Amino acid sequence: MPSVSKEFLLLSNLRSWFQQLRDFSRQGQAWLQTVAAESELDPFPLKQTLKGYHKELFKADFRSGLDGALLAIPQGMAFAVVAGLPLAYGITCSAVACVVGALLMSSRHSIYGPTNATAFMVSSYFASFPNVNQLASMPMLVFLVGALLIFGAYFRVAEMARFISRAVVVAYLTGAALQMFAHQLPVVLGQQIPAPPGKPVARTLVSDLHEVLGNLETIHWPSALICVLAIGCYYGLKRFGKRFPALTLTLILMSLIAALMNHAGLQVATYSDLSFTWRTLLPPFPDFTSGNASAQFSQLFGLALSLAFVSMMENSAMARTLASRSGHSVDANQDMLSLGAANLACAYLSGMPASHSLTRSLAAYESGAVTPVSAIVSGVVCLVAALTIGPLVAFVPKAALGAMVICVAVALINKRQIHISMRATGADAVVFLTTFAATLLVPLHVAIFTGVGISIILYLHKASQPSLVEYEFNEEGNLAEARQGGRQHPAISIVHVEGDLFFASADLFRTQILNSCTDPNLRIVILRLKNARHLDATCAMAIEELVRTLRADGRDLIVSGVSKDLYRVLKGAGMVEVIGKDNLFPASPSNPNLSTRNALRRAQEILGIKDADVRIYYDPSKSPKP
Repeated sequence: MPSVSKEFLLLSNLRSWFQQLRDFSRQGQAWLQTVAAESELDPFPLKQTLKGYHKELFKADFRSGLDGALLAIPQGMAFAVVAGLPLAYGITCSAVACVVGALLMSSRHSIYGPTNATAFMVSSYFASFPNVNQLASMPMLVFLVGALLIFGAYFRVAEMARFISRAVVVAYLTGAALQMFAHQLPVVLGQQIPAPPGKPVARTLVSDLHEVLGNLETIHWPSALICVLAIGCYYGLKRFGKRFPALTLTLILMSLIAALMNHAGLQVATYSDLSFTWRTLLPPFPDFTSGNASAQFSQLFGLALSLAFVSMMENSAMARTLASRSGHSVDANQDMLSLGAANLACAYLSGMPASHSLTRSLAAYESGAVTPVSAIVSGVVCLVAALTIGPLVAFVPKAALGAMVICVAVALINKRQIHISMRATGADAVVFLTTFAATLLVPLHVAIFTGVGISIILYLHKASQPSLVEYEFNEEGNLAEARQGGRQHPAISIVHVEGDLFFASADLFRTQILNSCTDPNLRIVILRLKNARHLDATCAMAIEELVRTLRADGRDLIVSGVSKDLYRVLKGAGMVEVIGKDNLFPASPSNPNLSTRNALRRAQEILGIKDADVRIYYDPSKSPKP
């Protein structure tokens, strides 16, 4: 019998456990459905965009798409070089991200593909961890970037981009540009730099410059000549306007010059070993059930998070810029979803991390793109061209493509934005210098979070200083700052609190209130919270400590101007009972000073003051309209 009883108890526990698991699963499913519903994301926004679409609009999109494809192939090649990947990865990303992203984006002119910031972040990471197999890691890395972006879109993370200081982005791009320049020097100079003995070491700006300067005797002068000619040709052709395909024509001209030089016996290195076929589009995708995939996930998650973060910032800022020019509205979270889907597609089709390409997006806008169909045309033409005339890329000299990367890097440095970041405020200067130094000393995926961390710390420091001012009712019945000579009622102090009351401001808030209570005649403190925001648990506990401290000394606390949000937090924290319902006065939208008038009367009631004249000014014109 005892064994039967034990088996019955075990079976009962298992049933209970499965019931709890099922309930938890249902709650999780309901929560996910709620999140998806609240995210307000459209599974196919292109359907709305194409309403009323006609032949003339398609012609405009088609012309714009062809222009974009001319830019997509050489840019994809250049950014693949920046990332240290085969050229096919950049071309594939330029094509696939365009097509998939256009199906889900809210912006009419955004073009996705590889960018200098994300490409160099990839290069910086694998240069810092040279023992990691870069090609084998790319599918998992790009998959993680896409998954993080989609996850963030459903939780509306894109709205947080506005809290990141612009100085962080400016410093990050400036430092990345200098590193891109240093990394390309051995390529454009045709240097043969021997690998250092022993284990591979991480590459930094200083180490790259040291290697170049230490091997000046290995400079290949024909390659250096190609570099100089390419830079001169590129900037010369750019004078014809932004729509002129300067990058494409420069590479074509340099390929012809390199072919003549090779024919004359001056050997110039080219991408002769390049191959681009349908098989190139299908890399080995990671098996998530294997131990190797788990190790890759752990190793690459930090980099993927950094790439997703930078992509989100680029996408949000650039989409809003284009929308302001065209007069169309955009949804940053919808565009974040589309960028995540584009990265997932690139993970399956031999691509590199995709972001918002400012150059190609501006080109699409200026060439007359009307809808995302332009991006689809650009991607399809780019892919078809790569599969048909892709072998011609084998004639492109490496020094010429490296020179184009240097030109792109130089374009990243914005002197005016640097000047503003350094001169606007001391906090902006600190953020800029810290982030810039980090980009030169640590991998870029660490540097970006270093800058963001410093920016948030300085923001919290500024936001954690609420304004506390003692108020009184003047002769006209208005609330105004108390006079220096003393209060109307020496036993009552009205303290107006303005600002954010969250964890970072709790200690300062409590200390300032207690300092205002040093007057031995003071018996009642009225906290006017009409303009206080974001009360959290830490400040709720600070108010509780303040109540207990005052009451232990025979004093009391009254709170006025309590909004619905503040009351909800106070009630949830159990503070309504601690303060007392009689000492809590809700805010009146129609008469902002009414609750403080009532709080003052409550204070007089506690003190037994009967003859005080309490007047309050009421302006009907400021009451909310029905």
